[in-house]
Amino acid sequence: MPRQSIIGVISDTHGKLRPEAVKALYGSNLIIHAGDIGSSDIVPELRRIAPVVAIRGNVDFGDVADEFPATTVAEIDGQSLYVLHNLRALDLNPKAAGFSAVISGHSHQPEFYFQDGVLYFNPGSAGPRRFSLPISLGKIVIRDGELFPEIIELL
Repeated sequence: MPRQSIIGVISDTHGKLRPEAVKALYGSNLIIHAGDIGSSDIVPELRRIAPVVAIRGNVDFGDVADEFPATTVAEIDGQSLYVLHNLRALDLNPKAAGFSAVISGHSHQPEFYFQDGVLYFNPGSAGPRRFSLPISLGKIVIRDGELFPEIIELL
């Protein structure tokens, strides 16, 4: 049987953790929150599901901003993932730095693509609806050293 890990990826909750998001994240081995957490209640709730790696976003202030860094690195199953809120602030070469993926949020627009062998993954926004953009989060399955990304629309 292939070795497999599941990373739940969520961003831009803006203080709102939907029950649909919680349900979709069950089964994750690790959860990454890519910023704009919005409330000090969100990460402890996510930690009830799985270990959490989180960063602050541009709307995080006070306790939330103090608790979380602007960028971080998550390691799982031999994969190194660089996490930042706004992809436009990326100031390194992920491939040269040895990262398998770059995880970001901010735009509220879910998308993923591979470039130079690196996965760029934005789960979209799981919080309040913005314009006509979907409410979503994502999962990345690591199977036998390969990354399989998926966007999950919640509503």
